Order: sequence, then structure tokens, then C-alpha cells
Amino acid sequence: RVGKISGAVGTHAHIDPKIERAVCERLGLKPAKLSTQIVQRDRHAEFMTTLAVIASSIDRWATEFRHLQRTEVLEVEEFFGEGQKGSSAMPHKRNPITNERLSGLARVIRGNAVVALENVALWHERDISHSSAERIILPDSCILLDYMLAKLCDVVEKLQVYPDRMTENLALTKGLYFSQSILLALTRAGTERKNAYEAVQRAAMKTWKGDGTFAENAKGEPEIAARLSPEEIDRLCSLDIHFKHLDATFKALGLE
Repeated sequence: RVGKISGAVGTHAHIDPKIERAVCERLGLKPAKLSTQIVQRDRHAEFMTTLAVIASSIDRWATEFRHLQRTEVLEVEEFFGEGQKGSSAMPHKRNPITNERLSGLARVIRGNAVVALENVALWHERDISHSSAERIILPDSCILLDYMLAKLCDVVEKLQVYPDRMTENLALTKGLYFSQSILLALTRAGTERKNAYEAVQRAAMKTWKGDGTFAENAKGEPEIAARLSPEEIDRLCSLDIHFKHLDATFKALGLE
């Protein structure tokens, strides 16, 4: 954090640098090492791009929630209050309006960050083109981001989560998501990776076509059956493998 009281062109022509140091110290600032009529605008651009990155992270969550709320997925849902309207034309709709709003506002802040970058290059060490833009983008972006953070917290706190639907969606794949577990087990058992990949892929393609579950097709694949017993395949086709380090993930987030 820096400040400047170095005169109209930054040369301290009519003011002692000691005054600049004293005033900046009183304000909790450091004197800018080099200034013109203004403080270099790269600092403002850095601040604005930081806001844009935070807004984009919020957008990432909002976009994921929106995808997960699609009718054909519906694993989570934004809270929908009694009497709330999802669409003015279609009464049945339960649109994730808050998450959609967050995605839209993130675009505004990202756009403002571009304006801040445009403000870095000024004519002859200072024209006034940056000033009018900064009077809009700086307060608007700060207020918008504060609003977005509050709304995201509200969305998360009230998020409707449907574990049964998650289980149903997983079941639609008939265990295809266990293919990597079988592949790695085969390579550990001594199968060349190329051959292991092709064998697992053959079992997976049969499953895609609707011919049984992935575990059943893996057991019926000679190259897999030669290395892994039916019991081992059943063990590998278990969600327990995917959940075994879940505690470490929660711990990393401070959620022990």
C-alpha cells in the first residue's frame, strides 16, 4: 500500500519528501518509490484482477450447482421457497435463479478487470481517462463481490442435496467408473499396461452396449480373469476404494 505527495509531476518540486513520508506514515502507507502526477495504475489493475479471480471462483461453484440441478441430473438443488416463481411463463420451473445471478455478476467483475488493465497505459505519464472509469469499476466491483460472497454462503447453507439421486445416477453407468481400479490392479499384477488397458476397455465397451455390468464383463474377459479372481474384481468394484481417503480431504479443509 503506497501513497504520494510528490507534486504535479512527481518530482517534489514544491514539497519536501519528508512531508510525503510523514503523511504516508500517518496513513499507514509507504511512499511510492516512483510516481508521476499519479500512482502507477498497475496496483489498481492487480486489485481488480484479484476481485475478478475471486468472482470467477464463485462462478465456478454457481455453474456446478446449476449443472447439478438440471432435471436429468438433479443431485443438488438451490433452495426454492414456497410461493417462489421459477419462470413467469412456466409455473412448473424451479430455476436456480441465485446461482444464475452469481454467474452473471462474475462476468461484470471480469469485465471491470479488463477496464482496470486498460487504465495502466496513460498518455504522457497521466491523462484523465482512467479517472471516470475507476469511479465506476472500483466501488461497483467491491460492492458486487461482497454481495456475491453473501449470496454464495446463503446458497451453500440452504442447498438441497439428494444422495439417493446420486446413487441412481452412478447406477446408470453399471459400474463403468471402476475401470481405473481394474486397470491399475492388472498392471500391479504384472500385465503390460497396453494389454491391461485394452482388456479393460473391451469389458467397458460391452457394458456401454448394455451387455451386463462392468464387473460381470471384467470377470468374463480372459486377460483380466487370468490375473484377478472374481472376489478381487468385486472388491475393486466397490465405492469403498474411492472413499478410503475422504477423511484426509475433509481434514485439509479443516472439517475434521
